Amino acid sequence: MDKCGTVIENGWVSIENGKITGTGAGETKVSSSDIDAGGRLLVPGFIDAHTHLGIVGNALGFEADDCNEETDPVTPNLLAADGINPFDFCFEEAREAGVTTVLSSPGSANVIGGVICALKTNGRRIEKMMIKNAGMKFALGENPKTAYNDRDETPVTRMATAGLIREHLVKAKKYLDDLNDYEKDCENNDLPEFDAKLDATVPLLKKEIKAHFHCHRADDILTAVRISKQYGLDTVLIHATEAHKIADLLAEDGACAVIGPVIGDRSKPELAGQDIKTAGVLHKNGVKVAICTDHPVVPVQYLALNAALAVKGGLDRDEALRAITVNAAEICGISDRVGSIEKGKDADIQLYSSDPLDVMSSPDFVMINGETVKDRLIYS
Repeated sequence: MDKCGTVIENGWVSIENGKITGTGAGETKVSSSDIDAGGRLLVPGFIDAHTHLGIVGNALGFEADDCNEETDPVTPNLLAADGINPFDFCFEEAREAGVTTVLSSPGSANVIGGVICALKTNGRRIEKMMIKNAGMKFALGENPKTAYNDRDETPVTRMATAGLIREHLVKAKKYLDDLNDYEKDCENNDLPEFDAKLDATVPLLKKEIKAHFHCHRADDILTAVRISKQYGLDTVLIHATEAHKIADLLAEDGACAVIGPVIGDRSKPELAGQDIKTAGVLHKNGVKVAICTDHPVVPVQYLALNAALAVKGGLDRDEALRAITVNAAEICGISDRVGSIEKGKDADIQLYSSDPLDVMSSPDFVMINGETVKDRLIYS
């Protein structure tokens, strides 16, 4: 399947040095290194657009939980990459399920949690696995309220949460303006004193990375949109549990959303409106959607199952596949590397003998950056 979801019968893909160098249909030159897919379905590696993979350790408690720095509600200078353990067993489970790329994010206890890492699920050194720092984590609603109410500190209301975000963005804008003034005329302007938090926010204001807003309730979703408009942020709505209630409004605003996890109970008050129909309603209203597991809330290997449940809830099947491939890549700002089978993209591919969204399906073959990480093909 290519970027547009077109199925190429009897197709082929050529790969060199970890990149896709060509695609086509029909017979092509056969060499000893060619792999015969035996009529299987070739699809891009799956992308989980919102996880805490590696930053919340497998089967461990506090010792391996590096997701939330709950000592300060505003920590934009923290990098998820510094908390990710590439040796976590769940990376292997991701590869086995054909999940080749994830966004691993700081948690939602803080109003501003830090910088989100987009990375491949194969490797031993985080800097080799990384695609890029892809976003900055913001959180609205219940989580920061609960975390800091327990500490008897700000914020304990939605007003204070939004207020802290605005205060930081105003300061960061002034910091960026001062940097620009100095660059234009260093003789008549002073270089602003370095501030790690403000400096980390500069790429966000320059739209080099996106603002990922954790938000569940409809009013919190609209607060994320309102703040983003006010400060010119390129924003992704994360979870967006009640987005089906305001799908038409989000379409008017050109919003995009990462929905999920689709599986799970209504474990807290702001999940009361959770429904498997959300992704389908958004798509029908013209809102681009991706689907996530929020690993470890739902284990990363069940990403395709989440997409299948969204189909049960009304999302078009092909769109569900796009929600964990090309849509996810575009929403996360990494579509120049992953998400589709096209010349120049990373060779992240997988082969299926049956429907990838079938609960009983598992890829027979998975490749990441041109390296085979799973092979259950039978060669004659």
